[in-house]
Amino acid sequence: MKIIDLNETNKALYFACLEDWSDEMKEAGNHKELWYEKMKDKGLRVKLALDDNDIEGGMIQYIPIEYSHASGRNLYFINCIWVHGYKQGRGDFRKQGMGKALLKAAEDDAKSLGAKGIVGWGISLPVWMRASWYRHNGYKKTDKQNGIILLWKPFCDDAEPPKWLLKNIKPNPDIETGTVTVTSYINGWCPAMNIINERAKRASKELGEKVTFKEISTFSREKMMECGCLDALYINNKSVNTGPPPSYKKIKRKIVKQLHKLKP
Repeated sequence: MKIIDLNETNKALYFACLEDWSDEMKEAGNHKELWYEKMKDKGLRVKLALDDNDIEGGMIQYIPIEYSHASGRNLYFINCIWVHGYKQGRGDFRKQGMGKALLKAAEDDAKSLGAKGIVGWGISLPVWMRASWYRHNGYKKTDKQNGIILLWKPFCDDAEPPKWLLKNIKPNPDIETGTVTVTSYINGWCPAMNIINERAKRASKELGEKVTFKEISTFSREKMMECGCLDALYINNKSVNTGPPPSYKKIKRKIVKQLHKLKP
């Protein structure tokens, strides 16, 4: 196994989160590529793990915490760490130590850049991005919000612990009367959330002029703070559960349900 930096050869694979084989991933559009272009000169770091056959099986991306939705100084924030675990496409690379190797490489890189610590996030349930995995790798909890746990590993004694910035999602106040308003908040870094945005946009368009689709970028921290979120989907200010990403049919059904409630 070896860890390499992102390069021109593997960029497309990175944009697809190693799922270049997936038809679903093709629904995500080019949002992550656009996010990358804006972040590449702002300190974004990306590393990939290759197995002994030089096949990319894992990736990690991390940014200066000032561009994240957590507060802190002189820290790096891990957006995500991902080891391909499907039988389709590239195959299952779990249980080979790729995750730990990627995490160690990111920690060493952050130290070399002068960071005082590195920050990750996870959920308490035993599914994707488990908080317990970070704990097993020496990270400590520093904050919690809606079941999402913020964890960190300080590199020095004077490092200051981070906190979540976004406490409450604020629904879109600009709802048009006589129509169904679908509001998609999108940051761009996560293809899964980008897929939701594109599905909601397509469903809204197909349902005609009685449906208004509003796409709101939360790329800047200022906009994150204003909206109270990175990624979210609302239909007439009613939140749609986005984990796991709802199917196109499910999103469309929810919009149709609100259409039926409109006064004739």
